[in-house]
Amino acid sequence: MALLSFQQLSVSFNSDQGRVKAVQDLSFCIEAGQTVGVVGESGCGKSVTAMALMGLLPRPDATIEHGAILLDGQDLLTLRPRQMTDLRGNLMSMIFQEPMTALNPVLTIGEQLMEPLIRHRGESPRDAWRQSIALIGEVGLARAESLMHSYPHQLSGGMLQRIMIAMAIGCRPKLLIADEPTTALDVTVQAQILALLRQQAQRNHMAMMLITHDLGVIAQMAQHVVVMYAGRIVEQGPTRRILAHPLHPYTRGLIASRPVPGQRRRRLYSIPGQVPDLSALPPGCAFAGRCDMATGRCLESVPPLAGGLERQSACFYSTPQATKV
Repeated sequence: MALLSFQQLSVSFNSDQGRVKAVQDLSFCIEAGQTVGVVGESGCGKSVTAMALMGLLPRPDATIEHGAILLDGQDLLTLRPRQMTDLRGNLMSMIFQEPMTALNPVLTIGEQLMEPLIRHRGESPRDAWRQSIALIGEVGLARAESLMHSYPHQLSGGMLQRIMIAMAIGCRPKLLIADEPTTALDVTVQAQILALLRQQAQRNHMAMMLITHDLGVIAQMAQHVVVMYAGRIVEQGPTRRILAHPLHPYTRGLIASRPVPGQRRRRLYSIPGQVPDLSALPPGCAFAGRCDMATGRCLESVPPLAGGLERQSACFYSTPQATKV
């Protein structure tokens, strides 16, 4: 049985423009110890999926219309708020996009590292202090004692991201959700953070849901990839197979828009148009207006996510196409 399973999850929001369908009929699984990448442009539903999993959707504007989220066989959508609080930071943890806004500015780093250890593990303040110092060292930061007394604004972006990772792994969760963990970091620090996440996942046999718009990150980190567009999965399967032979036109466009080493003068491909308004989605394929393969059939009906157990694509004209990555 999979550690985590999304089953036909649909999430919508109230807005001034009407009902926004942020996620529609989303289904995929994550096995214990596996890293699954969720990729797509901004506004495709990646972060909403993570917030639904963590029970952090804003109420009452957000509504889970139907579906289930099973973690260790338990449907999280049936739990009371107190039960979800017991799970967050314990069985599952999340690294948010912006550590400066995710951390409490008026609490020291030490106080924030100690809190989940005391709350979930019942550690005494002295033991929680000692374990927090060990966690700071575990994520590659020096001067742990000094950092424990520091406030978030006194640390750099890379240091804050490492502190966020330390907080997330403190209770040794079975599942880690990393939402754009390298956003706004320079290239060198990005590489260090990704290496640290990979090391922690392997060391603790921890499953990871890695949310990003960068297929280069997916290629380094994930064994399985889920490609989302306009709230739906348009393709999913083993990372190497999808990057080498993408089936969906959107996936091909994402891959083609990446810089290729050694081809500095090549003009980067840009997918024409933009993601459609989620409050006024077209009746057919949401990608049809940007796709050079679209026909009348694509404009009239939504293609189902079809294929085998390992590889699926939501396109009427899915055909393998080798792509150099």
